[in-house]
Amino acid sequence: MTETPNPNIVDADSLTGEMHPIRRVVVALGSNLGERLSSLQGAVDALADTPDFFVTSVSGIYETDPVDAPEGSGPYLNAVVLADTTLPAARLMERALAIEDAYDRERSEVRNAPRTLDVDLIVVGDRRSNEDFLRLPHPRAHERAFVLQPWYDLEPDAVFPELGPIADLLAAVDSSGVRKREDLSLEVE
Repeated sequence: MTETPNPNIVDADSLTGEMHPIRRVVVALGSNLGERLSSLQGAVDALADTPDFFVTSVSGIYETDPVDAPEGSGPYLNAVVLADTTLPAARLMERALAIEDAYDRERSEVRNAPRTLDVDLIVVGDRRSNEDFLRLPHPRAHERAFVLQPWYDLEPDAVFPELGPIADLLAAVDSSGVRKREDLSLEVE
């Protein structure tokens, strides 16, 4: 991200007067089952409709070969959403799971099984979490060109917490299976 959000910049709840810091959020989206583009657009719409979650930009769409997926898995469509929010990370995770469920995401014991929709929190401000329910920053995002490339397109000077510039991380990963789809796009309404 271009800068660490200033914890002194806050949003005041007009009803209660509670103060909440504004955090920068990076969300990765992916789909390789069903109506892939429709699922990604639905996720963007659902995120944009989330109270206290303000989408600031959406990347182009990339078609990517599946990574560490079962044999026969089809290609993914991937994108990244940048947003600002005052919501706690745990509530964002609950929202991400609810959006996946709305698009009939089936969870399987098979790691990286095909899915109708994947909504991953990559970074939520400077928050760290190592709980089963929520790991921040995302533990494998820095190894995934399908996350780094669209994020880089939006914020070329972004820094992955504790690991350095995403430009350097992107240069270190295999991005041969990541192709930009100029014929597809996502809209924020």
